[in-house]
Amino acid sequence: MRNISLIVKRVLKSAFVFAVLSVLTISATRAQDVVEGRKLFKENCSSCHQLGSNSIGPALTPMLKELDEAFAIKWIRNWKALVDAGDKQAIEASKYSPAEMPLFPRLTDVQIKNIIAYAKAGEPKKAAEAGAATETTPEGASTFSIAGIVGIILLSIFVLVILGRAVKMLERLILQKQGVVIVDDVKVPFGAGFKVLFKNKKFVGFVVLLLVISLGSFGWMGMWNTGVHTGYQPSQPIKFSHELHAGTNQIDCQYCHQGAFKSKNSTIPSMNVCMNCHKAVQATEKYDGQISPEIQKIYAALGYNPETQTYDKSKEKPVEWVRVHNLPDFAYFNHSQHVVVGEAAIRKEKGLKPNEPVCFACHGPVNTMEEIYQYSPLTMKWCINCHRNAELDVKGNAFYDKIIEAHDKIKKGEKITPAALGGLECGKCHY
Repeated sequence: MRNISLIVKRVLKSAFVFAVLSVLTISATRAQDVVEGRKLFKENCSSCHQLGSNSIGPALTPMLKELDEAFAIKWIRNWKALVDAGDKQAIEASKYSPAEMPLFPRLTDVQIKNIIAYAKAGEPKKAAEAGAATETTPEGASTFSIAGIVGIILLSIFVLVILGRAVKMLERLILQKQGVVIVDDVKVPFGAGFKVLFKNKKFVGFVVLLLVISLGSFGWMGMWNTGVHTGYQPSQPIKFSHELHAGTNQIDCQYCHQGAFKSKNSTIPSMNVCMNCHKAVQATEKYDGQISPEIQKIYAALGYNPETQTYDKSKEKPVEWVRVHNLPDFAYFNHSQHVVVGEAAIRKEKGLKPNEPVCFACHGPVNTMEEIYQYSPLTMKWCINCHRNAELDVKGNAFYDKIIEAHDKIKKGEKITPAALGGLECGKCHY
């Protein structure tokens, strides 16, 4: 019987260790799921869907709380296949919007579940809005599953404790029947027992192991996210609304960011570009007949007097815009090569619609952004995944025609120069 008691105690200790490690792992996994789901949502879904309100597509948070997760995964990956198979729920859902939803065959079940977890949890509230650094708690099937696992672990520990007490009582009864005098355990004060506990090398080792695992996990997560500024949204000196200009007024990206189509940098437009419209458009309706304060900032930067329509160069002062997208100095990125040469491949990979500019692939739905923010993580992994998956369309593309022509010359042993391979582009030398 003594052996049984020892076995139960060992099992109890193992179960306790397993429970603690499981809770830590599950907590970390749940947090990472929502974070990863937010990134995937911004990259794939936000151009058509919002969490709490209807847009081109329906609001995701209330819808996904009602839908079965298995159906939602199939729908997101390939809704057309469900409709073609005659699924009544899919056919009814497809009638929501005349715009067809892109297919996402490249997303795994885990990635789609991450998106669903984020959509159900909602966007974490900012401290300024909530009054404290609080975040919304994930709800729905994902949380239920996690709670179920934790509940099973705690129930197992409870059962083991009860079994341990039952075994101890049976031992006492058997020993009493055998005439053995049972000496009750001496009660040790809590403080003394605590000191004895910390003299136990196994317990101390276990505590140290837990600390190493916990601190290592937090350290790894911190280092992994160092330099990743997804969602970065600084305040600008002039509140320029992309939603108003690119969304409501449908001004093409190239009108302001001309460099994106012909140089390494997309360039920030000068105030003179703004004046092409705002010399006449002054937005006085909302300000009791006065010129909009933000437009007045443009005039002040140029030394422009709207009454006399003259410029005073002595009053000019540059606008100090805050950079949002900032790659490391060692990273080279050419906008024109992606926007012009790789446009077809990027559009196909990201599932962009014909009326959406290719800029949306990296910068997100800027036509819905009141203030611009960093939409994509811009990490090496993110870039490499696109380069691995995007299928190049080389037919009729002048860039690839030149490369093929150069390769043919190399095969024939003819003279080939760096200029034939794009070596005269300014961006090759001038960063």
